[in-house]
Amino acid sequence: MSELETFLDIATEAVLSAGSILQSNLGKIESIEEKGYLGDLVTEIDKRSEQEIIKIIRRHFPNHSILAEESGELFSSQGEYLWSVDPLDGTTNYAHGYPMACVSIGLLIEGVPQVGAIYNPFRQELFRAATGTGATLNRQQIKVSKTDNLSQGLLVSGFAYDRRETSDNNYREFCYLSDLTRGVRRSGSAALDLADVACGRLDGYWERGLKSWDIAAGVVILREAGGTVTAYDQSPLVIESGRLLATNGLIHAQLSQSLAEAKNIDIFR
Repeated sequence: MSELETFLDIATEAVLSAGSILQSNLGKIESIEEKGYLGDLVTEIDKRSEQEIIKIIRRHFPNHSILAEESGELFSSQGEYLWSVDPLDGTTNYAHGYPMACVSIGLLIEGVPQVGAIYNPFRQELFRAATGTGATLNRQQIKVSKTDNLSQGLLVSGFAYDRRETSDNNYREFCYLSDLTRGVRRSGSAALDLADVACGRLDGYWERGLKSWDIAAGVVILREAGGTVTAYDQSPLVIESGRLLATNGLIHAQLSQSLAEAKNIDIFR
């Protein structure tokens, strides 16, 4: 077994264990807090899930760094290995009892996402990938869709928590692409959006205001499924930018161009 496969097995152990916490506590939340922005929620289940993940990672790799959504950075991100952890991606959905949420764990090695595991316990769907090994859903290989025309595509996107305070809020892009395609969805979980593009359910995804823990795992899974992940303008992805364009590859240039065009439209016409 390669080193990456070992890391993937530990990521899998952690998402499955944390996922059981999410599943058994849906509809039983006792505490909901708001963080920096309206709608940016955290529950005691986020925290319990994160504690479980950190415990598992530390047991196997005590010297690795961890970047977790609720705890912040544990140890230094300057090390070779950085685990990027979202213990409950889709907290707003979960807090309302809407079962569109998951656990997402990615491993960056020298700053590059190399391992990813995403688990949706409500559909019992486990997405996994490590660089060079391909991507799977419940241990079966997955591939991106073959849609090659944007007009025939089904896309997904989302809106950052600061959307009320900035004009760069994705509203124009969302409306414009809704007219150009078969539709644009919003799931409320960036990790599941990337996973759904990876397995061919969706053809493309874009969003701004993202964090490393939102996308680190999904980037690996999508690339290993044959997809393309870049910045909006097709330049190399910089995870710290918080802005991502992800597609099946065949509509990538078309979607990139349309996102640029959307800046000039009037959504209230």
